[in-house]
Parts: sequence; structure tokens; C-alpha cells
Amino acid sequence: MALVRDELEVFAAEVFEPFARKDQRRWGQVYLRGLLTDGRRKSIEPMAARFGADSNRQALANFITTSPWDPAHIRAQLAWRMEAAIGPKALIFDDTGFLKDGSASACVSRQYTGTDGKVTNCQVGVSLHLACDHASAAVNWRLFLPPTWDPASPKADPDKVARRTNCGIPDDVGHVEKWQLALDMLDETRSWGNEVPLAIADAGYGDAAAFRLGLQARGMHYVVGISTTMSAQPADAVPVCEPYLGNGRPPVAKYPDPARSVKELVIAAGRTAARPVQWREGSRPGTGRSGHKRMYSRFVALRIRPAGREIRQATDGPEPPECWLLAEWPAAEAEPVQFWLSDLPADTPLTTLVRLAKLRWRIEHDYRQMKQALGLAHFEGRTWNGWHHHVTLASVAHAFCTLQRLTRTPKDTAPA
Repeated sequence: MALVRDELEVFAAEVFEPFARKDQRRWGQVYLRGLLTDGRRKSIEPMAARFGADSNRQALANFITTSPWDPAHIRAQLAWRMEAAIGPKALIFDDTGFLKDGSASACVSRQYTGTDGKVTNCQVGVSLHLACDHASAAVNWRLFLPPTWDPASPKADPDKVARRTNCGIPDDVGHVEKWQLALDMLDETRSWGNEVPLAIADAGYGDAAAFRLGLQARGMHYVVGISTTMSAQPADAVPVCEPYLGNGRPPVAKYPDPARSVKELVIAAGRTAARPVQWREGSRPGTGRSGHKRMYSRFVALRIRPAGREIRQATDGPEPPECWLLAEWPAAEAEPVQFWLSDLPADTPLTTLVRLAKLRWRIEHDYRQMKQALGLAHFEGRTWNGWHHHVTLASVAHAFCTLQRLTRTPKDTAPA
């Protein structure tokens, strides 16, 4: 126990080094211990009560909600520390919901969140994670501002716009699509010196051609989920051009057949094109080498050329570049169940494509651990800065737990 406490103090001193004042470093460590300490609720009041002094409550509240420290400085320090510790092979972008009962918190609105699987009253946070097969860490965050909170949006809600001042939302913050927030976080993270050449995301980001083109413009490869309705041409399709008769505008080369949905392309390839792949071993008992259940399915990989106006406008030549279309088609299913798009090289092995596509499970694990054990969704403050401060410190707590797991066997790890 004493050893873990000492390690926590050393870790906190390193990550909190950017704090300008001694009292900020002190209350940062107190808040971090509160998130790591046993207790059902990890909001300010119950955490302060567990430390046994009422003065702690006001100090912690001021530190989180009104203190002017910039969370980006702490996130940069955390990213440097965790990149060295886990050796990430991908950046993973995702978002998660923070369910709310009231309407006073910054950016709360009725909107869809995968956390609840429906439209509900919530905030939505977009996150960036460093990830490899055995570990991951959330190192950057953005609070999504719905159009109803943006005075410049046609969908602006006067009541929500009026609450911006009380919530401390900066005047220059408006509605930005989640995929653009992801690119903004990528730019910021790279400005810290974190260079990871691969991006992974689900279909909420992969369906946006502008997101994929933004990654390519930044020199990054991607493996992203896509919807079944995305259209494309087979890689061997050849555009043809009608003869020019010398009158009017010269004809443009076109594909002889219309683009088809990615689902249709995979079904046309047939079940025989599916190959079995095991991408990892899970945590449940099973027949794998470690005694755990094998994560196993069948996959089809095709070379295609995605369709769409944005793709054509971004392409210099007559044909869009080739990409990988990856589809999971379990033996027991009548048709494929999940799809991904990737611009990795044409000689990339199927097993590599599958393992990268499935690496997103680590982010679901991060969210679950941070919400269930580290109080990620317990913040009861209403301010823009308070939310960003809280999620940053929850990420620091999660990173410390990850480092403990990587350096100790389970029997050696004690609660902080």
C-alpha cells in the first residue's frame, strides 16, 4: 500500500508539473486520490467527505470549476508519459455520453449517444486515445457543443444560448462536427510531439469523407468503420470516355456501371471469399493458449474505389485511389455484419487489417473502467472548464491504473 502511494505521488508530480502554483499541484493530487479511492460516488462533495475536512470541499470545487489552469498542459504531459510507456501503434477516436437529469450543464441536450443506445438528455465528449494491443490511454478530450447551443446556428435554442455565460462557454466556441473535433485534437496532440501514423475510428467518423481526407492530408493511414450503404466501385472497374466530337465541353470519363453499396460488393464476392481470423484472446474462460476465449470470426477483404463527390474533387486523376474494404461475415450469419475502410498498402495481410479494425475494443474498455471505477461520469458541475478539468484528471487516474497493471502482476497490485 505504501509503495503504491509513493508511486502515485511520483507519477502525479510528473504529470502535474505544468501547474503554475503549489496549491494547484496539491489539490490536483487530492482530486486524483479521490478518484482512485474506494467509494461509490466520485463527485466533489463525497470525495471531500471521505478526506474528512469540509474545507476540502470548497478548495476542490474551486480547483475544478473556477481555477484557470489549462487542461491541455496536463494532457500533453500525460501523452508524453503514456506514449513512452505503451508504445502506441494507433490513435483511436471515439465519443461517449454523460447522462444528465437536468438542463443546466454546459452543452447538455437531447441527442443520440451510444452509451444509452438512443436519443436522451446528455452531454457528449469526444476523446483521443493512444493504443496498442495491451494498453491504451485517453490523452485528449473535447466537449461536443450541439447546434442548439450555438447562437450562429439556425437551430439555436434561445434558452440554451442564454445559459452559455453561466456555463462559462467561451464566446469563440461554436458547433463543430465530431469528426472535425477529432481532427482538431489530432493537430493538438501532434503539436505536443506525439507522432502515431495510424488512426482508428467507428462509422460515426469513418462515414465522413472529409474526416478520411483530413487524415490523409496529415500523412496518416486509417482503419475506420463505415455504414453498409457507403457506395464504391470494384478496384478493377475502368472508367470509359465517349469519343470527343469537337463540339462543346469534352466528355468526362465515367464508370460504365453505377457504384454499389459496400454490402452488395461483399455479398457479390460470396461466402467463399471469407477467411477465418483470430485477432486476440478475450477475458472469459475458453480454449485459447492462455485459457481464455478466442476472439474469432470470418472476414472478407476486397480492393475498392470509394465513390462520392468529395472523393472525386480531392482526386487529381480520373479514378479515386484504391482502398481496402474489410467485412466481418460470421459463419452463422446469412450476410456480412460489420464493415471497415482502410487506406493501408495493398500488400497488408488480412490478419493485420482485422487486428487493427478490432483494436477499438480498447476504447470501450477505457470508457467502462473510467466510468465504473474512476468517476468519469460523476461530475456534477455545470461549467465548460469544470467538465474539461474533470475528464482530464479522470484520464490521469486511468493512466496510473494502466501503469500499475503493466508493471505488476495482479496479486502485487493494491488500491491506491
